[in-house]
Amino acid sequence: MATEHEPAEETVEEMEPAERGDYYYNTRTGEVERGKQSAAVHRMGPYPTREAAAEAYARAAERNEAWDEEDRAWRDDE
Repeated sequence: MATEHEPAEETVEEMEPAERGDYYYNTRTGEVERGKQSAAVHRMGPYPTREAAAEAYARAAERNEAWDEEDRAWRDDE
């Protein structure tokens, strides 16, 4: 097992897509796809697991809302 100071034997970039997972969330259809099946404009990812891809849109929406709240609070402080 690699430590933080010792590189892993094989990096994610060196792995084949099937080994990496390469799951994408399609923002147009709301479906998880394996590999680059749809246009880049409609894809979020890649994600290592199907579950991570399925949760991607909800996580992004939560983060955007949090950032919007921070922006509103910052503007109110001016």
